[in-house]
Amino acid sequence: MNKIFRLLIVPFCCLMLLGCDNEANKKPYNILWLVAEDLSPDYLSVYGDKTAPTPHLDRLAKEGVVYDLAFSVAGVCSPSRATLATGLYASSFGAHNMRTMWQEPNARISGIIDYEAVPPAEVKMVSDIMRENGYYCTNNAKGDYQFEQSVMAWDESSKTAHWRNRPTNDTPFFSIFNFNLTHEGNFFSTSWDDKNMLLSNDTPINIPPYLPQNSVAEYDLRKVYSRVISLDQWIGEKLKALEDDGLLEETIVVFYSDHGGPLPRQKRLLYDSGLKVPLIIRYPNKQRAEKRDDRLVSFVDFPPTLLSMAGIAPPTYMQGLAFEGKYKSKVDRKYIHGHADRFDESVDMIRAVRDKRFKYLKNFNPEKPYYLSLAFRERLPSMRELLRMRDTGELDANQALWFRQSKAEEELFDTKKDPHELNNIAEDPQYKDILIGMRQECVRWMKQIDDKGLIDEKELIASFYPNRKVRQTKAPIIKINDLDVALEAITPGSRLGFRYASEKNPHYGWMHYKQPIDSRPNDTLEIIAHRTGYKAVIHKIYNGAITEVIYPQTRIEYHDVIYSHKRPKLPPVK
Repeated sequence: MNKIFRLLIVPFCCLMLLGCDNEANKKPYNILWLVAEDLSPDYLSVYGDKTAPTPHLDRLAKEGVVYDLAFSVAGVCSPSRATLATGLYASSFGAHNMRTMWQEPNARISGIIDYEAVPPAEVKMVSDIMRENGYYCTNNAKGDYQFEQSVMAWDESSKTAHWRNRPTNDTPFFSIFNFNLTHEGNFFSTSWDDKNMLLSNDTPINIPPYLPQNSVAEYDLRKVYSRVISLDQWIGEKLKALEDDGLLEETIVVFYSDHGGPLPRQKRLLYDSGLKVPLIIRYPNKQRAEKRDDRLVSFVDFPPTLLSMAGIAPPTYMQGLAFEGKYKSKVDRKYIHGHADRFDESVDMIRAVRDKRFKYLKNFNPEKPYYLSLAFRERLPSMRELLRMRDTGELDANQALWFRQSKAEEELFDTKKDPHELNNIAEDPQYKDILIGMRQECVRWMKQIDDKGLIDEKELIASFYPNRKVRQTKAPIIKINDLDVALEAITPGSRLGFRYASEKNPHYGWMHYKQPIDSRPNDTLEIIAHRTGYKAVIHKIYNGAITEVIYPQTRIEYHDVIYSHKRPKLPPVK
């Protein structure tokens, strides 16, 4: 018996070791984010609106998982991207005001300078972490994170960035592609070229009750649906590229939008029309195909989930929960949270809490009107029509809600009975317990993240830019000998990278410094030190000696040089 057991156990152990080895050497999945701008799920077939044909998105949903309750943290792009890049609420580190890097004239005259936020020292952009763990990372091509991005964040961030540029076919990639044609700015024109109008004129259009119930809003919506058709074609092209490269079943494909819709009372607001986003994830080999997932998902969950999908433990500073992957949270999210603050020249402060059914809004400036003038938005035909109707007394009860001259301090909506959030039930005794619970959750959340919306923006800027100047990353300690070059960071949170002049390639980013770098005779070694939100510093070393020190311009400094002569002068520093 013992002899038979020994004969069996040897091959069994060999098989077990082989299995463990295969698991240990399993190639990580590629991850592809396909991002639409300014798009509500309400316009898509997979969420119930059949107005625009979207065969490629329908295919993605049929082969993947549709998430029914996914939300941005803001109803506008740049603060949302700040969260997507860091795993932190933008309002927790001062990136919540839209826009920071290009102030309107009146803001400049009052002393609000162009600036970018500075994340806490320990914070790394999530793509930086992915690169550090062996991923090739590209962004095509939207940036604008509300802070000076880490130089270590991308191998390439440009209109030519693509997974196809990675160094080897075995290198796993994380790639983002952004679709701009659904953006608000594409709907300003009152007359479109026929080739842009892809939706048939006889297709019925359902106009939300808060928009003009006439041909002006209908025409704007036909533009939106036409862009949805273009988006679908773009999705099809990306899926085909994966298939052509033999990568579809090695890649997790994630489709979402950066916030809700582009039209009035959608973008910038904290109603579901501004916060709710589509989210479809196709897993390799159609895992969980055709499933619907009703868990609450927030943008703050995307970075830890991305890392979890790649088998990387999310850092503890991230404020979200991984909802998929190796490090998936053991608890489901009970609430999502949102913030609205300054938008260009209009200043307000609203915070939102939502569970699966109810939405709570806390208005910190109830004395201000709901509608605040915004020049960019007022270029939309449907916005101009609403303003005309307001001035001529033609608004109906639903449309007039947005133009009230003051706000309730608290609002509560039953999104199941009232999906357009038109009926405030905060004062209804029937919902008293729900109101109290959500009020408490709003206070808890703001305290937990140390919400910076309560700080005057000028004070916030002063904390980032002392004397109106961006801070400088200090040069690292550089120790050079005949064999290698060793580095030590000085500025807390600064990242160290290097590259050889002979290997510089526009498709490959700076290599992360992890150990002393080999010296190469007659080859310039470039070293960079950069804390996110600061200025970077570059040293060039040739044959054992530092030959040049460079301080690259930040985006803000570049703007000052190129555009300052066209803009109002800032008042002197007090």
